[in-house]
Amino acid sequence: MPNDHRPPDQHRQQAEGVPEKAEDSRRDAERDRGFTERHRVSAESERNAAEQFRRLAEEAREIRDRHREALEIVRQEREHLREAGEIARAAGEEARAAAEAARHAAIDAVNQTAETLQATLEQMKVVEEMRRTLRDIRDMNRLDSN
Repeated sequence: MPNDHRPPDQHRQQAEGVPEKAEDSRRDAERDRGFTERHRVSAESERNAAEQFRRLAEEAREIRDRHREALEIVRQEREHLREAGEIARAAGEEARAAAEAARHAAIDAVNQTAETLQATLEQMKVVEEMRRTLRDIRDMNRLDSN
């Protein structure tokens, strides 16, 4: 026993300091438990925050995926509209060409009608001249027979 050679007063002082040291140790341990508990609560809070952040990130990914899908649908619709526009443009061009051909045909028909009317007029003039001639001959024959 190494402390046996000390005087009894010193043993008493040491013995009196033991409960205080024990109390200090108990307070230190209690304080450490408080720090540990706060650290545990803080760590739990950080885990909860990390989990919430992970969920938010997953939701953001899902929203981004839906947005990407919607954009793809819009792109496809634009492509369909572009194709429909191209088809309409080609149909319009064909219609324009058909209208131009119809216009030329109408002009040709009007010209043919004008030529036919001109020929009919000329024939009518000839017929009228022939009638006049026949009337004159008839009138002359009446005069000769009288």
